[in-house]
Amino acid sequence: MIHEFRSPVPVDTPLGSGFAVYVRDGGTWENDIWCVVLELDRRILHFRSDQLTVARNLTFDLGGEGRAAE
Repeated sequence: MIHEFRSPVPVDTPLGSGFAVYVRDGGTWENDIWCVVLELDRRILHFRSDQLTVARNLTFDLGGEGRAAE
């Protein structure tokens, strides 16, 4: 099964920053496969789930210091 993102997801890869365009289900015992467009040279590459992290995004409180006290 493939899930195409409505808006590309910013990610960090071993080769630099990029945007995930879609993810393919790797099955129960395997990593998922992510299709990523790298920012630096616009190459389209595939990475396993264990090779990626979602890039810091304070809009969605991802990778920040946590939520401010309310």
